[in-house]
Amino acid sequence: MTLSAPAARVPLFPILLVNLIGTLGFGLVLPFLVFLVTAWGGNALIYGLAGATYSAFQLVGAPILGRWSDRIGRRRVLLVSQAGTLLSWLIFLVAFFLPRTPLLEIESPIAGTFAVTIPLVVLFAARALDGLTGGNVSVANAYLADISAPEDRAANFGKMAVASNLGFILGPALAGVLGATALGESAPVLGAAIISLAALLVIARWLPESVPCALARMPERPNVRKVFGQEQRDCFELKAAAKLSLRQLLRLPSVPRILVIFFLVMLGFNFFYVTFPVHAVQELDWSLTDTGIFFTVMGGLMVIVQGPVLARLSRVVSDRALVTAGGVALAGGFVLFDSRNVVTIYLGVALLAAGNGVMWPSVLSVLSEAAGSVYQGAVQGAAGSLGAVASIVGLTAGGVLYTTLGAGIFAASAGVILLSALMGLTLGGPAGSPVAGPGPRA
Repeated sequence: MTLSAPAARVPLFPILLVNLIGTLGFGLVLPFLVFLVTAWGGNALIYGLAGATYSAFQLVGAPILGRWSDRIGRRRVLLVSQAGTLLSWLIFLVAFFLPRTPLLEIESPIAGTFAVTIPLVVLFAARALDGLTGGNVSVANAYLADISAPEDRAANFGKMAVASNLGFILGPALAGVLGATALGESAPVLGAAIISLAALLVIARWLPESVPCALARMPERPNVRKVFGQEQRDCFELKAAAKLSLRQLLRLPSVPRILVIFFLVMLGFNFFYVTFPVHAVQELDWSLTDTGIFFTVMGGLMVIVQGPVLARLSRVVSDRALVTAGGVALAGGFVLFDSRNVVTIYLGVALLAAGNGVMWPSVLSVLSEAAGSVYQGAVQGAAGSLGAVASIVGLTAGGVLYTTLGAGIFAASAGVILLSALMGLTLGGPAGSPVAGPGPRA
């Protein structure tokens, strides 16, 4: 007989704070990263590869950390993941104090002209370590699914998205302040390290375990002490210790389709994120301030939609319907970016914020519901791997497509998102019904 302790109500604030701190740290460094890469000898290709390095190593690390979190608990894995992030920022910081000695110089009509210097090698090592231990997002999503009631799941994922967007809004602003200090460009990286340390302390001090019967060690074999009531454990969740192969994972009802939707949304957004800043500078003749205002407005609108708006909608509209409706609005927003009119572009921002604000948390909600309580970590880890693949493809292919399609790349993004919205119609049963429950098919 398997006994299970009742799950106590776990507050949302600690996991939301961990997510906010994590994105705030990355948001601190993001505005400076392209300038650092070029100052250390790289070019646009090296900048894209630096981003792809994180995603490539996350592709390896995320599913492993996800499975571990199913077996030993989310909190322990989040501690490991956050410690890896902290160490990666410290390694990144070391690069500022190394000589910019070229190890290799390249001149190519395709790759351009760049030099591989010692600081660049250290930067790539830091991004690789952060990616390898970068299970923060997928394990945090599994944690949130553990502690959320079914009727609150979509709204809670909306709150998680709000925390992420706040980090990306506050991070660049704080980076500008730190960058103006005597420490210069190293200050934001030092700030990111301090923020990561703060996240580690929050997890260690205030984040309770969300899997009450996670196996800290193998249960003790029966012995005479059991007769006298000594060394008795309240619960064992041996099912959670089982490994789930990729084939078994893909046999979970609805999971393959949701993972495809997850991949398509990530791919469409990566096309947009890698090309819009270039489009804004080259075609729209925007300044750095103009581009910063654009992304700040977009993030602010998403906070509004993913907070109070989604909380109300999720009570009366099914997640499946929100995935489809949000995807259509998001695709419409991307189409409007193929314009030189500022009003039209900001109308696209409003549609993007509205569409993504309801679609993305709803995708995460149906994914967590399909995973059930046993396989959250494994499924979220697989989603993290797919997200990494989408980032690699989007970051590398997006720039190439922009050179041939120009602003037409936004129509390609819209098409990818629209396809994911149409796939949302195949999820679950009729609107309002939950996605099919967990468990491998026979």
